[in-house]
Amino acid sequence: MNASVAIQSLPEATNDEELVRVVDEVIAYIKSTGLNCYVGPFETAIEGDYDELMDIVKECQHIAIRAGAPSVAAYIKVTYRPEGDVLTIDQKVTKHHQ
Repeated sequence: MNASVAIQSLPEATNDEELVRVVDEVIAYIKSTGLNCYVGPFETAIEGDYDELMDIVKECQHIAIRAGAPSVAAYIKVTYRPEGDVLTIDQKVTKHHQ
């Protein structure tokens, strides 16, 4: 696993319920990839191969638009180590959730 990404999807929405509905569709897509992910209150982290993660990031925008958002902004954090492994989600957060 040479990369991890944190994505915060911020679709344009008319109210909070609509915002949550669209974000939930994006999260459902991320979970459907089968990659290890962690849903937090502000962003979702996912880990895997860099190129695959970049494709997922791109598709998240398409998912939000197909879900009805007229536009979407996203904040992305990327850790990439082409010649080795990056710290895993579990290594970063498990000690804080026991």
